[in-house]
This record gives sequence, C-alpha cells and structure tokens, in this order.
Amino acid sequence: MGKGAQSYGRKESTGKSPLDPYGYPAWAKDIQECERNYQVDSKFGLSDGEVEKRLQKYGTNELEKHEGQSVFRLILDQFNDTLVRILLAAAVISFVLAWYDGEEGGEMEITAFVEPLVIFLILIVNAIVGVWQESNAEKALEALKEIQSEQATVIRNGRKVSCFPTKELVPGDIVELRVGDKIPADMRVINLISSTLRIEQGSLTGESEAVSKTTKPVPEESDIQGKKCMVFAGTTIQEAAQNEEDTPLKKKLNEFGEVLTMLTGLICLLVWLINVKYFLSWELVDGWPRNFKFSFEKCTYYFEIAVALVGAAIPEGLPAVITTCLALGTRKMAQKNALVRELPSVETLGCTTVICSDKTGTLTTNQMAVAKLVATGRGPNALRSFNV
Repeated sequence: MGKGAQSYGRKESTGKSPLDPYGYPAWAKDIQECERNYQVDSKFGLSDGEVEKRLQKYGTNELEKHEGQSVFRLILDQFNDTLVRILLAAAVISFVLAWYDGEEGGEMEITAFVEPLVIFLILIVNAIVGVWQESNAEKALEALKEIQSEQATVIRNGRKVSCFPTKELVPGDIVELRVGDKIPADMRVINLISSTLRIEQGSLTGESEAVSKTTKPVPEESDIQGKKCMVFAGTTIQEAAQNEEDTPLKKKLNEFGEVLTMLTGLICLLVWLINVKYFLSWELVDGWPRNFKFSFEKCTYYFEIAVALVGAAIPEGLPAVITTCLALGTRKMAQKNALVRELPSVETLGCTTVICSDKTGTLTTNQMAVAKLVATGRGPNALRSFNV
C-alpha cells in the first residue's frame, strides 16, 4: 500500500499548511507523521467530501495533454519547403501575368492559365497527401493514449474501490499496489503485505535491476535512488525541443532548392537583360544617350519568358513524388506496427547507420539474461562453453 505524496495538478498555495503535498518530505518522516500531515487514516482512507475539496484545490492527477497541430498548421507545414515556395511563387506570377495580358488584349486565352493551374494542382495534391498521413498518425497516437488509461485500487470511506480512475487521485489517498501494477503517482510506502517490494524504476533512474523498497524513513537530503520508502509514477514527461532539427532529406532538398533558385534567378535575369534592347532604346547625341523609348508591353512579354524558363527549370513533380514515396513508406511501417507521425521520419530512419545501446538492456527490456557459460575442463588449460 502507498500514500499519495503528490498530485499532478495545479498548485494554488505556495506557503506551508497542514496539508502540503508539494514541499513535504514524506520520505524523511515516519508513517504516523505522514498520516497527520495528510490528515488521513491509512485504514479508513479519505471521505468523499474531503476528496472533493482536494480535487478542487489541487486538480486532477494527470499530465497536461499536448494539443496536436491544427489542420491549418499542418497545411502550412506542407509548404515549408524551398522548392514548394518557388513553385508557388512562379505559379502566382504566371497567373497574374496571364490575367494581365488578357485584360490588355481584351480576350483571355485559356491556354495561358494551363501552366499555373497545373502547378497549383500539384501543390494541392502534395499538401492533401501530407496532411492526410500526418493526421492519421496523430489520431493513432491519441487512440494509443486512450488505451493506456490507468486504474488503481483505492481505500475510500473504509472500503476498497477497484478499477478507480487514477486521474481522480488526490494527495492523501491510500492506494493498494499489486504485482504488475503501474504506479499511478509518487507515493510513500506505509505498509508491506509481502515480505519484499521491488520496483523497476529504470525509466526514471537508469538502474538495470529492480530496487527493493521499505517503509522506513530515509534522510531528507537523499537522492531519488536513496528514497527507498518512495515509489514513483511510471510515466515521464518529454519536452519537445523548441527548435526541431530538420531531417536529412529536408536539408538536402533545401540545399538543392537554394542552388536551383540561384541558378534560375541568374538565368532569368540574364534572359531579361539580353532582350532589354527590344523594350528599351535610345539615341546617341553628342556621345550621350538621349530620347529614351520604353515599351511596357514588351518588357512584360520578355519577363513572362524569363518566368516561364524558371518554371521549366524547376521539377514540379518532385514534391509530389517525394511525398508519395514517403507515404508509401509509412504504410509499410504501419503494417509492422510502427507509427510515423511525420513523413520525413521515414527517410531519417533509413539514414541511420549506427544505433547505440547499453549492454544491460535498459533501453530494450530492462532485463539481463545469460547467453553463454564458460567452465574449466578436465585438463589445466581446457575450457568448456555452454550456450544458454
């Protein structure tokens, strides 16, 4: 059995009070002192009225849920690529110029809008595939979180309540733990029904073997490993990096996009400058240029040619092909029971060349096993080996 020593809810009071679950060193106090501090009888538990008061004061025993990205944000993320932005800009410019030519000429040719519409269609399909895949991954992860909801056995009003929702635990609750239970909160051990209590807390401290627990208090300045009378919540909080690093594929595509942008920009400018004589002319008078003549219509015409060159140099189908290939990769991984939240993660996994793991098995099953035995033989230098 254990006494709740902390509730993962809001904190309204920072000063010390008779019930102070946040600053009270329960591991350094004996059982009777803990009962007095938390105002509870270990045999009777808390009353319903007291539980309601503590729920209102300290909140529920659950971690703050991470809000997933909105659909609008997912759509914007699909355009967070250099090539995609270049294609989008080229399509907009082509569309505006086609519209302008139609307004000036009096008739709009449908063929002038084919190129920008095709580019827009490719970008839209690329965004739809990316948003669909990432949304499905988020929904699958949320479903897994719902499956992993925890329950516990709690003593309330002198009675045992089985299958009790752990999010409704409050400071002072008496919780009964059994073999195989996942510890729902940080708690003080007050009674051992069995002779020993061993807790696997490798996810918290990195210890490869289970740790024995006791009811005896320990010094207040003890570290986590030294708090032998405390058991800790089996869940941990992982803070996402504030600046997420780009995947190798995205880095390569961005580098390719920057180089392509520079080259196409130079070509566009060069083509436009070569034809400057067709829309800008002048006469030399006394060795100085005079009587400048400028044709805006021809200027826009050769600018359209330059933009068309940019659109032709950029592979419009590349983003769609990459997204489709990554989506197929995520589906294959899903068949192997591996969920992928973001499409580029598939390529990142493929770029992995070295996986570092420790020999104790902490990163795998947290269990050690003998693989081979070596014993001395009949002779002085003879050895016998046995595979387990």
